Amino acid sequence: MDKSLSDIQREVDQYISQFKEGYFSPLSMLARMSEEVGELAREVNHQFGEKPKKAEEADNSIELELGDILFITVCFANSLGIDLTEAHNKVMHKFNTRDAGRWTLKNTD
Repeated sequence: MDKSLSDIQREVDQYISQFKEGYFSPLSMLARMSEEVGELAREVNHQFGEKPKKAEEADNSIELELGDILFITVCFANSLGIDLTEAHNKVMHKFNTRDAGRWTLKNTD
């Protein structure tokens, strides 16, 4: 099932809203996001880098680590009242204007 960013933000908010603790503080979420990015880096390094996993290390996947990063990003945005669709649109506008000539376009013929 396809979900929009708004759907994802609502789903995460419904999940978090069932707990008395609610969303973590912005600093705690930033720390958590940093931890998750570190876990993603570790997985990428194991799969594509020179550092193979130790035999006793648990299996993880890049997909799950990206999912964790998406979840904490949505939590962060929700806690600050940020609409991620609007944020995405603003970023794409920036890339399509400021960075319009930065990269070499593929031939479309």
